[in-house]
Amino acid sequence: MHFFYFNSRIGKYIFFAVAIILVGSSLIISNNLVKKLELEERNKMEIWAAATSELASGESHSNFDLILTIIQSNTTIPVIVADNNEIVQYSNITINNTDTARYLAHKLEDMQRNGSAIDIDLGNGEKQTLYYEDSVLLKQLSYYPYIQLLVMTLFALIAYIGLVSVKRAEQNKVWVGLSKETAHQLGTPISSLMAWVELLKINENVDPAIVNDMDKDVKRLSTIAERFSKIGSIPDKELIYINELLDETCNYMSTRISNRVKLNLHLPQDAEGTMACRALIEWVVENLCKNAVDAMEGKGEINVTLTSDNKHIYIDVSDTGKGIARKEFETIFKPGYTTKKRGWGLGLTLAKRIIEEYHKGHIFVKESEIGQGTTFRIVLNKIA
Repeated sequence: MHFFYFNSRIGKYIFFAVAIILVGSSLIISNNLVKKLELEERNKMEIWAAATSELASGESHSNFDLILTIIQSNTTIPVIVADNNEIVQYSNITINNTDTARYLAHKLEDMQRNGSAIDIDLGNGEKQTLYYEDSVLLKQLSYYPYIQLLVMTLFALIAYIGLVSVKRAEQNKVWVGLSKETAHQLGTPISSLMAWVELLKINENVDPAIVNDMDKDVKRLSTIAERFSKIGSIPDKELIYINELLDETCNYMSTRISNRVKLNLHLPQDAEGTMACRALIEWVVENLCKNAVDAMEGKGEINVTLTSDNKHIYIDVSDTGKGIARKEFETIFKPGYTTKKRGWGLGLTLAKRIIEEYHKGHIFVKESEIGQGTTFRIVLNKIA
């Protein structure tokens, strides 16, 4: 795998690891804060219960004002004091209807099920029970970690999408610049080669067949340069017939690949037309054929098949190569991915851009089996 693609994956893992650590740390801190507040409210209720018990005993007249202050200081924690399910007193409970007794009875049942309880010793064997639940502030804080998790997750997602978009934009600029510079650099030697070919044509001592093949290759180089120059800009489209394009492309490729590779073309009788940039579609088909030759290590069979329906044209390029694992069906179209020792891993990425962004079509791995071969499918919009 190319180092560029590997490095990109490591960067993503680091980003997600840092995000998880930050979220986890924040949740731990928030949960610890909530637990401390719960303990603080528990301590307050125990003091409140002790003060109530002391007041009920009638033995601490000197501390009466202090005890009363302690009891009255609770202004946030909902409390119900009950004696055998009979409500003795309540505090900080908002009555939501006119039937106070019925509402308090339901509230007591709810506190007995879900709240906390503290026994109050009144002396002489008499006891009451103090029931309480979390204050409004504590309830709000208990929801805070979940809200925080949601916010931080959304922030991490937005940040990740932003980073990926920026990185992709930078990569696009590099590819476009590289492509246009390549086209520019190819222009001068191609023009020179064209001139030499024309001189060879008028030389009677040179075999015309050789000159003809040289002329085809020079024109092909010119076409390649044209393709590179179109990357990064919206290409001009014209009506082309895929039957004719595939026939010319496969004829050219068949004489320039190993004679141990058999290239078969399957075309329908009816001409299939589409609005497209001929040079770019040719490049995509050639790229798929070259990848197929590499996958078969120079020996095997390639089948190029053209079919259609009422709306779409389908070009299938199948090989008998080593195949692609299903988990890599999408990965192979990502920038930098390559299994070759040499190469930038941009061929299928550019093919995907040409088909999907420039021509509003689709390219994907239709099927593949390890050790058996792979079929790529190109989908283009059909001209009725």
